[in-house]
Amino acid sequence: MLYESIKKLVQYGIDTGLTPETERIYTTNLLLDLFKEDSYEDAELSSDEIVLEDVLKDLLDEAVSRGIIEDSIAYRDLFDTKLMNCLVPRPAQIQSEFWKKYGTSPETATDYYYKLSQDSDYIRRYRIKRDRKWTVDTKYGTLDVTINLSKPEKDPKAIAAAGKTKSSSYPKCQLCMENEGYAGRLDHPARENHRIIPITIQGKKWGFQYSPYVYYNEHCIVFNGEHIPMKIDRNAFAKLFDFIKLFPHYFLGSNADLPIVGGSILSHDHFQGGNYTFAMAKAPVIEEFTVKGYEDVSAGIVKWPLSVIRLRGEDTERIIDLADHILKTWRSYTDEDAFIFAETDGVPHNTITPIARMKDGMYELDLTLRNNITTEEHPLGVYHPHAKLHHIKKENIGLIEVMGLAVLPARLKGEMELLKEYILKGKDIRSNEQIAKHADWVDEFLPAYTDVSADNIGHILEQEVGKVFCQVLEDAGVYKCTEDGMKKFRRFIQVL
Repeated sequence: MLYESIKKLVQYGIDTGLTPETERIYTTNLLLDLFKEDSYEDAELSSDEIVLEDVLKDLLDEAVSRGIIEDSIAYRDLFDTKLMNCLVPRPAQIQSEFWKKYGTSPETATDYYYKLSQDSDYIRRYRIKRDRKWTVDTKYGTLDVTINLSKPEKDPKAIAAAGKTKSSSYPKCQLCMENEGYAGRLDHPARENHRIIPITIQGKKWGFQYSPYVYYNEHCIVFNGEHIPMKIDRNAFAKLFDFIKLFPHYFLGSNADLPIVGGSILSHDHFQGGNYTFAMAKAPVIEEFTVKGYEDVSAGIVKWPLSVIRLRGEDTERIIDLADHILKTWRSYTDEDAFIFAETDGVPHNTITPIARMKDGMYELDLTLRNNITTEEHPLGVYHPHAKLHHIKKENIGLIEVMGLAVLPARLKGEMELLKEYILKGKDIRSNEQIAKHADWVDEFLPAYTDVSADNIGHILEQEVGKVFCQVLEDAGVYKCTEDGMKKFRRFIQVL
């Protein structure tokens, strides 16, 4: 069984192009060594398609039975990464092939690298398929919704074991260059099958890679070669456009650099991008304006639930200059009537979430105005999902959500299934502790549906979840999409 599984894995490597035919024996021997096996007998393979997930499961079961690893998700993930690394070319080979293909076109290079990142199982396709995805039409466009099911749940065994092991600060975080080829540990994911493409941004060494949890097509991460904190400033805008000039078919954006409105890893300077058009990018400009001294740059307010200024032009330096002017003005801007305070007690509140792209031969930069002030009524943030919506979305609204993609917690899958049952059977939702928090919400939307059945209840719930996400985005907007909100937005524009 072991020999057959090893042969299947090697054949998978050859079929996908990860492993040259000339390295068949070498790769087989690497795998045998991982199983502490000294001998090998060739096995016959059936003509059936080789399914990577099944082959890895067989090999992991074998490793467990031999006492090489413990039987838990964390230990299995560490070991299957080690198995896949036996198939993957070394970093220099991949970098060389990437830039060779880049000579044909940037798209050819990223197509190659994205496929390799999946074939190597760094992006675990079979887990990504578990994510629930759908869309909902709103007055702002078609929003994307996903329930993230691809990240493995916390492993109790691994948590307990990690607590007994010596802590390590290497790599400093999951975005550091040092992750490439790192074997991992119980409190840090294995990255032996991970390969990074070095690129130059603003004269410095940066890395280009894909996210292992692709939330959208070719979801990439671009990160500083140094472990330094994120900061939104003029240089950040310049970095975005350096990347766009390298890969004009991609967008690139940054989380804001303050807590609550920022991303999950503020300690490492990085951006996220990809080959996907979000609803925000499709949203039209509803009101144009001109900033004195920057008449050559087109500017306007975007029809979007968050407060977005879109800059557009042919000269990126001029766009960057205006973006920097807007950022500096916003950082120090206070409008008490609009409940916008630049700072309270010396703590800054205003920042920007920027997104850059090339569209129709022109450069675009969307500047999303953010503010992270809190109050007693809204302790998690005034411009954050309000408490009424926390049953669906309580987490921070980062870059991906800003652009129109809801990344919702895995708990919702089970809760939605329970809600279907309770709604169809007319059971009391409040009687179930797991879903009682959804009861008021269901009471609000359900009367609008005269025909609810087993055939449509799933679709109804998906659409209503999407509508909640739209409200979440509206909560995060510093200027509301109302006549009064636009009036206050214009007040800021006038001081530019």
